Amino acid sequence: MEARPKMIYLPDTMANWPWPRAINPHFEAVKIEADAWWRSFKPLDPRTLDAFDKCATEHLRVGCEVMNMQLVVDETTDISTGAGANGVVDIVIDALHNPHKIRPEGEHIIGEMMRQCSARAMQTINITCQRRFVDIFTTYVRAVAVEAADREQRHCRSIDDHFKHRRESSGIMVWFVLCGMDMDLPDEVFYHPAIMDMFECAADLITVDNDMISYNREQATGIDYNTLITVVMLEFGFDIGSAMGWAAAYHTKLEKRFTDGLAKIPSWGPSTDIVVKKYIDGLGNWVRASDCWSFDIQRYLGTMGAEIQQSRLVPLLPKKSQS
Repeated sequence: MEARPKMIYLPDTMANWPWPRAINPHFEAVKIEADAWWRSFKPLDPRTLDAFDKCATEHLRVGCEVMNMQLVVDETTDISTGAGANGVVDIVIDALHNPHKIRPEGEHIIGEMMRQCSARAMQTINITCQRRFVDIFTTYVRAVAVEAADREQRHCRSIDDHFKHRRESSGIMVWFVLCGMDMDLPDEVFYHPAIMDMFECAADLITVDNDMISYNREQATGIDYNTLITVVMLEFGFDIGSAMGWAAAYHTKLEKRFTDGLAKIPSWGPSTDIVVKKYIDGLGNWVRASDCWSFDIQRYLGTMGAEIQQSRLVPLLPKKSQS
């Protein structure tokens, strides 16, 4: 059997991505408000919380709170059985759809968090986006429950099936909907095949980057059944380095598909075209933002994020014993 490498080379997939890093000018002020709301629930254990610490204003507040909600959903279901994850998801969906309903006494705190988050979102984002947000967030949490069952059964999907599932379970589709929270994009525009192809392509780009960066942590904790690197290794019989290379090459193909897709978007008239361009820029920004976020927080790379972003070398973590 081939010896495990001591280092993983992380290809620089975003070197030529045309959307640069940018920070919302209201971020620091809004972060304080959203952070205080989140902490008031004490949703995470101190160790997990510490790892994340070392990571238009109303719309930004909604974005911060939705991000925090997804964090809590992911962390809660990551350590749950399939049945336990389903129970959490049922609570989240009920609170999402009923933001004015008083939560039952003794319920998991995630219910009240989702209720407040949903209520604030409904007050802030436009009517068209509200419907899409509720629908896609519901799809996301249901996919998270499926992912928990996959982990419990040690089920590893095919490459194609992995991408289809990750478009839902990663939660990125929620963010693509929220990119239009201040835009009145009618369904015939938003769901046009050319727009949906950009939507899907951006989601897959983020999946590739996230699965490459998170692989080390997930292989060490034994939850790598839902990561692209493991899927590729099993499907093609590759080692880690070859799987990383395959993922990087696929990322390049997705980049071309996305940029080529810009020319395939039809015109709906000058006023709508301006909004569509703004929306597509939001997708492009999200691909960049997700990659930056993965290095900035300590969830995947600990305190070495900035160093690894430069060197591209990741010390392979030992596998933790499974009790």
